[in-house]
Amino acid sequence: MRDMTLRARDAIERADTVVGYSTYVRLVGPLLEDKKIVSTGMTTEVERCREAISLAAEGRSVALISSGDPGVYGMAGLVLELLKEEEESPLPFELEIIPGVPAVCSAAASLGAPLMHDFAVISLSDLLTPWELIEKRLSLAAEGDFIIALYNPRSKGRPDNLSVALEIIRRYRHADTPVGVVKDSAREGEKITVTTLKDIPVEKIDMTTIVIVGNSKSFPFLDYIVTPRGYKGKRL
Repeated sequence: MRDMTLRARDAIERADTVVGYSTYVRLVGPLLEDKKIVSTGMTTEVERCREAISLAAEGRSVALISSGDPGVYGMAGLVLELLKEEEESPLPFELEIIPGVPAVCSAAASLGAPLMHDFAVISLSDLLTPWELIEKRLSLAAEGDFIIALYNPRSKGRPDNLSVALEIIRRYRHADTPVGVVKDSAREGEKITVTTLKDIPVEKIDMTTIVIVGNSKSFPFLDYIVTPRGYKGKRL
């Protein structure tokens, strides 16, 4: 909860019902006293959102929680999709989407300033996106010299996705390109590693890790990664 926004904390505290993925519900445990809790596991996102909508329609004050920002790989889009299916106008309850701190931003802060120029965020999970499309996005982002942040880089079920992604990126980046690896960003036990494209510790990376690959101008400094924005070279 280290980087939870005040607005998000206030919403959870005001709610009488909290709905969310079980891991995320545990993370906000200290805020859940005297509340109705609906927690479900992975792959039950649709059911979870339908339950939140149903409870809100009954008049309950519901906080549907996501990690990071609900509009960045979170539940905001799914809730709106489900509401659109019902075609109710106006909605039977007040809907508020509260911004949060995406993992890519908290990880970048831990690494210094790797995202100071244009960047792309790509998930390596092919559960909802065809792998061929992910490869295309990786190739185009690398060719365009974007800083590349990788979500869901490696799991037991997809142990090779990260290695394949790095091979694609290496076609366009030199071996000493700085890479930041942040496990459990902004959570207890956060681990930060600054390495290079040739030395990235693939075997130590899992689904709770964010990997940020610098662009052609990025450089290491102390324990940080810096991507110049170009201010120093600007004529005044």
